[in-house]
This record gives sequence, structure tokens and C-alpha cells, in this order.
Amino acid sequence: MQEIISYLTANYIEAVSTFFGIVCVYLNAKENIWAWPTGIISVGLGIIIFLEYKLYGDMGLHVVYVILGFYGWYNWLYGGKQHEGVQIHRSAKTELYGFLAIGTVTSLVLGYVLEKNTDSDVPYFDALTTVFSLIAQYQLTKKIIENWLIWIAVDVVCVGLYFYKGLYIYTFLYFVYLILATMGYLNWKKLMFRQEAVY
Repeated sequence: MQEIISYLTANYIEAVSTFFGIVCVYLNAKENIWAWPTGIISVGLGIIIFLEYKLYGDMGLHVVYVILGFYGWYNWLYGGKQHEGVQIHRSAKTELYGFLAIGTVTSLVLGYVLEKNTDSDVPYFDALTTVFSLIAQYQLTKKIIENWLIWIAVDVVCVGLYFYKGLYIYTFLYFVYLILATMGYLNWKKLMFRQEAVY
């Protein structure tokens, strides 16, 4: 127990970021607007961590997450035709296929770049999770229900990837995210049916 306390004390920024990250995903699953500010805190702290560890790619990704966080926050409150906030909805098939095509091609290109220019032993898995995380996050800002299906797939890959890399705390974290994403999909589906019944 003392070792855990010492670790958390020494890595308090990471611990706080992780806490807010879990709260953010839980609130997103509940379609709660407070997901966005808690998420911004989480990824904002992540920028500090990745800068300190010189993980500039992850740092850049988290900067994009901060921007998407503010956009999602605004869109959930004031988006839509009547500026009353967006409603949960399904993606049009053409849009969904477009996301999948762009995600697949971009993942392959980024994976190739990582393979040729870095010492990564998992370049394509790294690229895949990065690209589809951004797509899922963008869909989340629009309240597209399929975001949860993409997050579930990303979380499954991340659990395996982080376990393979020996990052056991992150393995556990992404297992929690996997449970929350599954909960999010089921809850949003229920909310969407209820919403459609009203309209």
C-alpha cells in the first residue's frame, strides 16, 4: 500500500489525469455535458506529462483532443439547426463508410511512416489506435452513436497492445475504458430510442 501511495505521490499529475479521464468517459456514457471540461483537464495534464517525457507525438495528439474538447462542449450545448445542442443520432451509411475508408488509409500511411522513421515494433497498431481514436472523438463531439463502437474496438486493441508492451497500469485503464465504452453504447442506444419516441 505504501508503494502505491509513493508512486501516486511521485506521479500525481498522471494520477489526476487518469482520474479525470475515467470520470470523463463515464460522464460521456451518461450524455452529461460535464464530460467535456473533465476531459479537457485530463488531456491538458496529459500534454504536460508527454512534454516532460519528450513524447511529442502523443503531446500533439492531446493538443488536438483539447481543441476537440472545446468544440464538443460547444456543440453539445449550442449545435444543431436550432442551436439547442445536438441530439444522439446514427451516422449515414455513406458517412460511416467514409470514416472507415479514411481511417484505414490514414492508418496504413501513418503506420508505414512510423515503420520507416522510428524504432517502433508495433507501428501499424500504434497508427491504427491513434487515427481511429481521433475519428471516434470527432464523432463523439457530434453525438454520433457509432463513436462508441469505434472506441470499443480501439480499447480492445489498446488492452492487447499495452499488455504486450508491459504497460500494465495502462492495460487496466483501457480495460476500464472498454467497460465504460460498452456501457456508453448501450446507454446512448436507449436514450436515442427514447428521443426518437418523443420526436
